[in-house]
Amino acid sequence: MRRRRLAPLLAVSVTATLAPVLATSTATAATPPTASSSAATGALDQYVKQKPRWKRCEADAPAEFECATIKVPLDYRVPGGKRIDLAISRIRSTTPDKRHGVLFSNPGGPGGQGLYMPLGMRERLPESAQQKYDLIGFDPRGVGRSSPVSCDLEPDEENWLRPYKKELFDKDVAWAREVADKCREKAGDTLPHITTRNTARDMDLLRAILGEKKISYVGYSYGTYLGAVYTQLFPGRADRFVLDSAVDPARAWRGMIQWWAEGAEPAFDRWTEWAAARSEKYGLGDTPKEVGRTFWDLVAQADEEPIEVDGQPTTGDDIRSGMRGAVFSPEYATEGVVELKKAAAGRPASAKKLAAFTGSEQPGTAGAAADAAEVPSDNMTASFWAVVCGDNSAAWSRDPESYRQDAIEDKGRYPLFGDFASSIKPCAFWDKSVEPATRVNNKVGSLVVQNEWDSQTPLPSGQALHATLKGSKMITVLGGEGHGVYPNGNACTDGTVTGYLLNGKLPAKDVTCEATADSNAEGRKNQKRDVLPGSPLPERAPDRF
Repeated sequence: MRRRRLAPLLAVSVTATLAPVLATSTATAATPPTASSSAATGALDQYVKQKPRWKRCEADAPAEFECATIKVPLDYRVPGGKRIDLAISRIRSTTPDKRHGVLFSNPGGPGGQGLYMPLGMRERLPESAQQKYDLIGFDPRGVGRSSPVSCDLEPDEENWLRPYKKELFDKDVAWAREVADKCREKAGDTLPHITTRNTARDMDLLRAILGEKKISYVGYSYGTYLGAVYTQLFPGRADRFVLDSAVDPARAWRGMIQWWAEGAEPAFDRWTEWAAARSEKYGLGDTPKEVGRTFWDLVAQADEEPIEVDGQPTTGDDIRSGMRGAVFSPEYATEGVVELKKAAAGRPASAKKLAAFTGSEQPGTAGAAADAAEVPSDNMTASFWAVVCGDNSAAWSRDPESYRQDAIEDKGRYPLFGDFASSIKPCAFWDKSVEPATRVNNKVGSLVVQNEWDSQTPLPSGQALHATLKGSKMITVLGGEGHGVYPNGNACTDGTVTGYLLNGKLPAKDVTCEATADSNAEGRKNQKRDVLPGSPLPERAPDRF
C-alpha cells in the first residue's frame, strides 16, 4: 500500500519544491553559473519524479530494512548532464500515526558509508524516537554503492599521516604528487564534484523525492559539517538537526587535520597529571614532568632501535602516532605506556593493552567489506581526498616547501603529532575547487553535542561550530571521553537530545553534563567498534572524522 506521505510534494509545484536544490553559493538559492534557473529547474524536474524501487537490502537483512537506488546529477550546475547513482535505505516509523517525518543520518568520514545507518540508529535510538521517524540512510556520492570513486591506489599509497623526516621529505612530496596524479587520471571528470556541497544537494533532492517538506538529521563528526552545510544551503528545509562531535567549518579541511595535533597537547598534559597521581600503582613517575619524561624516553629508545611489540617492530613515530588518540583516555594511555615500558625492557607485555601503538585493534578499512559490494578497495581514501581537497582548495598551499616549514614548526609546538598533521598531503597538487568553500553562518536551530575530551574533533572545534550556527544550542559533556556522544547512557545528554528529537524544542540555554564512568566506557566502546550494527561495514577509521 502506497504511503500518503507523498501528498505534500503533489500539493505544490515541482519548480517551487526544487528551487533550493540549485543553491551553489553561500546564498540560499543562487542561480547555477552555467545554466539559467528555469532550465536547470526543468532538468531537475525529472529527478524529483523518480519513484524509488524499495526492496529488502540483503537476503539476510531484516525485512523492514529497505534499499533503493536513485539518480542524481554529477554536476548540479549542469543537471541535464551526466548522472550518477545514489544508494539509499530506510526503516519506516514503527508507529505511522505518531510519525513526524524523516530522520537522515551520516556516520562521518569523509568517505564513510551511511547506507546501513538506519540499522545502527534503530539499535541505539529509544523506541519513542523510532516511532517519530522514518530512518533514512545513504552512501554519499562517490562512496560505497553510490557510484564509488577510485584512484587505483596501492595500500602503501593510502598511508597518508606521515611524520616529517628531513631525509624522506622529497619522497613524501613525490608520494603526494603521485596520489593526486593517479586520482586525476582515474577519475578526473568525477572527483571535482564529490564535495560536501553536492552531497547536501543530494540530500535535498532525496527529500523532494520522498515527498517531505523538511528533514531532520543526526550527523557525527564529518557529518556535522555536512549537516551545517545543508542548513546553510537549505535553511528552510532543516527541521531538527543534531550535530555530534563537531567540525569547525572555518577549518575545513587542513585546519581540522591540524586540530589533531593541537588538541592532543592539553590531553597529554592531563594524562601526565592523571598518571602521576597514581604513581604508586603504575610507576610512571611521581610528578607530571617525570611521567612525560618516561614517555619521551621510550620514544627516543624506539627511535634508536624499534621496540619489539608482540613480534612487531614499533618505532618512536609509531608510539607518538598511537599516543595521539590514546591520550584522550588517561587510563587507557597509562596502561599502554606501562606495557610499552615492559616491552622496551625485553619483558613480556600485553598485546591487547599495546594495541594503541601497534594498530592491531584499530577499525579495519573499507576494503574487506567493500569486496562483497564491488566497491574499490581504495574507495574510502579516494573519496576522502575528493572532499578534503575539493571542498576548499584555497586552504592548501601549492608550495611543497611551505609544508616542510610547517611540519618542522608544528613538531616543535605540538611534539606528539604536529609534523604528522602539517606535513605535505595530496591536496598540494589537487585541482582548484569548482566552487568556493561554504561559509557557514546562519540562524537555523540545531543542537551541537560535544565531549570535552574528543580525539578527532576537540572541544574548541565544537565550540566554533556552535558559535557559527547562531540558532544552535550546545551540550558539553565535562570529562566526556571518546568521539561520538549520543546515545551513551548518560541521562543528561541522552535525555536532552532525545527530547529535542521528539518535540523539536531546543534547550532554553546551553547544557553542561557531567560524564559518568559508564558513559565514558560506552564512548570508548563505540569508538573501537569494528563495524556498524547489523552491517559488515566499518564504522569509522582512526584517521578520519
